[in-house]
Amino acid sequence: MKKIYKILLGIALVFFILLISIPFLFQDKIIDLVKTTVNNNVNAQVDFSDANLSFIRNFPSASVQLSNVTVINEAPFKGDTLVFAKDILLKLKLTDLLKSSSGQLSIQSFTINDALVNVLVDEKGNANYDIAIPSEKTTKTVDETPSNFGLSINSYAITNTAIKYNDKQGKVAVEFANFNHSGSGDFSQSNTELDTHTTTDISFAMDGNSYAKNQKIQLDAVLGMDLVNNKFSFLKNELKLNDLPLIFDGYVQLNNTNQEIDINFKTPSSDFKNFLGLIPQAYTKGIANVTTKGNFSVKGKVNGILDATHIPKLDIVVQSENASFKYPDLPKTVRNININAQVKNTTGKLKNTFASINNLSFKIDEDTFSGKATVQNITTNPKLDATIKGTLNLAKINQAYPVNLEQKLSGILKANLRTQFDMNAIKNSAINRIKNNGTIQINDFVFSSNDLINAFHIKEAAVDFKPSVITLTKFNATTGKSDLKANGTLKNLLGFLLSDKKLQGKLNVNSTNLHIGDFMQETSGTTEKKEEETTPKDDTNGTSIKIPAFLDCTLLANAKTVHYDNLALKNVKGTLFIKNQKAILQNVTVGIFNGQVALNGEVNTQNEKPTFDMKLGIKSFDIAESFSSLELLQSLGPVVGAMNGKLNSDINLSGALNTDFTPNLTSLTGKAFAELLTTKINPKKTKALSLLTDKLSFINLNDLDLSDVKTHLSFNKGKVVVKPFKLKYKDIGINVGGSHGFDQNMNYNLTLDVPAKYLGKDVQGLLSKLSTDEQNVTVPVTANITGNMSNPSVKTDLSSSVTKLSQTLIKQQKDKLVSNTLSKFLPSKKKDTSKTTNKKEDNVKKVTNALKGLFGKKKKGN
Repeated sequence: MKKIYKILLGIALVFFILLISIPFLFQDKIIDLVKTTVNNNVNAQVDFSDANLSFIRNFPSASVQLSNVTVINEAPFKGDTLVFAKDILLKLKLTDLLKSSSGQLSIQSFTINDALVNVLVDEKGNANYDIAIPSEKTTKTVDETPSNFGLSINSYAITNTAIKYNDKQGKVAVEFANFNHSGSGDFSQSNTELDTHTTTDISFAMDGNSYAKNQKIQLDAVLGMDLVNNKFSFLKNELKLNDLPLIFDGYVQLNNTNQEIDINFKTPSSDFKNFLGLIPQAYTKGIANVTTKGNFSVKGKVNGILDATHIPKLDIVVQSENASFKYPDLPKTVRNININAQVKNTTGKLKNTFASINNLSFKIDEDTFSGKATVQNITTNPKLDATIKGTLNLAKINQAYPVNLEQKLSGILKANLRTQFDMNAIKNSAINRIKNNGTIQINDFVFSSNDLINAFHIKEAAVDFKPSVITLTKFNATTGKSDLKANGTLKNLLGFLLSDKKLQGKLNVNSTNLHIGDFMQETSGTTEKKEEETTPKDDTNGTSIKIPAFLDCTLLANAKTVHYDNLALKNVKGTLFIKNQKAILQNVTVGIFNGQVALNGEVNTQNEKPTFDMKLGIKSFDIAESFSSLELLQSLGPVVGAMNGKLNSDINLSGALNTDFTPNLTSLTGKAFAELLTTKINPKKTKALSLLTDKLSFINLNDLDLSDVKTHLSFNKGKVVVKPFKLKYKDIGINVGGSHGFDQNMNYNLTLDVPAKYLGKDVQGLLSKLSTDEQNVTVPVTANITGNMSNPSVKTDLSSSVTKLSQTLIKQQKDKLVSNTLSKFLPSKKKDTSKTTNKKEDNVKKVTNALKGLFGKKKKGN
């Protein structure tokens, strides 16, 4: 007996070893067989990174696990990934392992895990999922060799999968997230039942508009499948949309040219909780303990033919009468809820589908709000007729319904509005078919969010609706330290909201105090000190703000004081035109730096990098204050910052803008005219001027009068060229010209016409021997200022000029001495030559001897 046990144990051990080892013998064959089977049946490239064969996992069947499976499309979607799956598990018959690679492969079940399915339909209607080889191409193959694909599946599962469907032709986008689906049935039978279970989150968009976002779907369905007649019957089915349960029955039959549909559905009960269940959980919290009264029901029927020109007839009704609900932890009750809505089609033509909300009303305390609407011609030229009326205290919404808002709402909303229009009228601006009439008012509305520095408090606002114009009759708001008042008109609001029309309008905006910081988020990060900055800011490569292309508006602004950074702008007035992604400033005037500036120009955001083109008229600016506050002025005239007084200037400049809409100084191009008024200079504020004072001791820049100095500048790509201009210091004429860069490097030349009397004692001693007229000689002295503003270099030719002057004065004295000496010996008038010949010869000898005595030493030195 023990021997028999040993034999059986040995056989079992050998069998187990075979189960483990045989897969290694057949693994390559199975991989080739799977690839051949799939690729022979699809027009796509199917591949996987690894495959494992096991006899133990699903014994007595074999299991094949494929890793990193990809399905890559051929033309016209060549290269696009249709499917990626982390792994796919196939269950096969053991006998398939003994077949050749051309034999039939029967798959009993499959599981797809962690997949991404990307379904595309292009503008021509081509679908990337249409990868099955057409029957015309397979007929010949079937005649020549038997098919190597067998369908004997009895179960399947898809887990943790995302499915994206993007139909560019129909402008429809559907996304299934967290998709989990399983089914079981005998597919080998012509009549069978398929038991399925599905959960997913669905999002749906059409024409760029989102109609559903992450709506939870749960479907348990038993399908009766007649595979001979292609008829699929819903035998036992329950659907949950969020927490709204629906039961349905009926069938779908697939015919050669159409589909026949007959489906009925309804809510299993009339509890009003069904309505709360329809709302996504993110907006309802839990509804288990909510107290409800009244009824709510959904009932519908879909019956008819679906083909290229027909849809099934529809009759869907949503009703609720005198219902109410109250959350246990909230103080308010929503009462008198009445809903009567319907979607219907009686002809089977899609264009005849219409929807109507005959009544939608509710009450919170004594506030009643109601509305009704109808939509016809949904697919051809949708026509809307809607009315809303009522008063609503927004603060009570949070007290009656668990709205998940970061900040609580407050304010009183009053509405009495009716609108009637069709879409073609909106697109074509057919005013006679657009009828708006009514008002909307809001008082004491407070709104805040993470995007706002301070809460926005609208004290009062009123909008009046007319067929072609919407008028903002009142707007009074505050935020932080700022106040705003506005009125004006908006045109084509419906065209902007419902079509691709531009929003047109004209608004008057007034403010007593406007703090720009109340509307701007602070930028994180550290700010470098200006002393450490060696190059101008260049931040044009980031993402810049774009002026919306849909705006076509005019703003007339008037603000008594605008606070920006450390600046206080007074009496800001002007007009701003916004159109074609441009902001055009016209006749904008600003009081600042005890003077005034006028602005005209534009900011253009049409291209990737925004640009600007501005004309600035500066009048009576306080130099010291303005140059210490504005980087632009500092860059245009760094030395001017050392002056005190007034400045007039006309500046034309253009260039690129950084991402924060500040000028990119290295890109600036333009020209300027500057005029200095009653100006004094403080050389100690600028190293270059301090060095110049040290080099030229005869000039005290503190006494330099710069009144009425005028000069022209031009600048391009970070370099400023100053055209030569003239200054006057006492009786010294000065010519100045040169250039500097926004990087603070400079090269300036000064030419001074210096009277000789300022050039030292030696020169003055020489001058004293000259006549008064001869003493007024001037000497050109040049100074060259180079280097950087923080580390300048000043060079002059003063020494060489003094030397040259001394040589000139000495020569003048020599010439004068010679002239005086000659005049002693030579008569000034002619005499009779017969009487003076001997005397002249004597005088010549005397002069010659005198000159030899005067220059004798010098000749010896040579």
